[in-house]
Amino acid sequence: MAELKKKKRRGDRFDATLVRDIDPLHWFMPYLYPNRADNEAFVREEFDLTNLEAFLEKKNQGLDHGHRYTIFHAVCAAVVKAVTLRPKMNRFIQGRRLYQRDELSLGFVVKKQFKDNGEEGLAFIKFPEDTTIDSLHERIMKEIFECRRDDAMDNSTKGMEFFTHLPRWLMRIVMWGLHRLDFYGRVPYDLIKADPNYASVFLTNLGSIQLNAGYHHLSNWGTTSVFVIIGEKTQKPVFHEDGTFELHDILPIGITLDERIADGYYYAKTVRLIKKLIETPELLDLPANEEVEY
Repeated sequence: MAELKKKKRRGDRFDATLVRDIDPLHWFMPYLYPNRADNEAFVREEFDLTNLEAFLEKKNQGLDHGHRYTIFHAVCAAVVKAVTLRPKMNRFIQGRRLYQRDELSLGFVVKKQFKDNGEEGLAFIKFPEDTTIDSLHERIMKEIFECRRDDAMDNSTKGMEFFTHLPRWLMRIVMWGLHRLDFYGRVPYDLIKADPNYASVFLTNLGSIQLNAGYHHLSNWGTTSVFVIIGEKTQKPVFHEDGTFELHDILPIGITLDERIADGYYYAKTVRLIKKLIETPELLDLPANEEVEY
């Protein structure tokens, strides 16, 4: 990850470094396929929760319900560790150029109240290379409590609220201008600093509202190249060599990614690493930048 700390040069962005050592295929791809939403690759995997549930039960001893470790925290920790160890997953294409982010961040939507008319807040959290599941849990819980305050409104939502007062013809002009600024990495920072569409990974926890994991599109707005969809856990048979089986809790996870930032082999190894981390959760207690055999 040392490559992320290089001094800025011409062509770099405020939040990322231009990837200059690039093969011809990946140099041409943003010109052949310019839109992120047209370059989606979707992967769906299932993860055995047997070890993770025991791990979380131990973590939650003595904690009240509002501060408990959850499957969502574990998945976030696995994603942070996997992206730290697999840095090409922290890349994006914007302005038809490939960039390596300077920092690792997660974005997600926080439902303030689980009601039909409950408002939503946007969470955007940066994580250092030495992140563990404990430090991640603390950061996420702090962000969620802040988002759920009655008077809380993140910067991105404030910006959108301002634009709702504009007439439609003017809004079309404003959005055209914002997309041009987005192309060149010049959108005002105060407008996007809490926008999860600029995070390394955007997560959605559908399991919390009892929905199965499914496909979710990427967005041409922003820079997010990876979308993780956490589904509702279910029970499925796990077979032994002798033909007998046991019912285990299984978690479905969908991953939508921009296929232009790396190749299929790199993606496959990243998914295998995430699987290793979720099914061997003790590894999440280690700093994110500590290597793992998988």
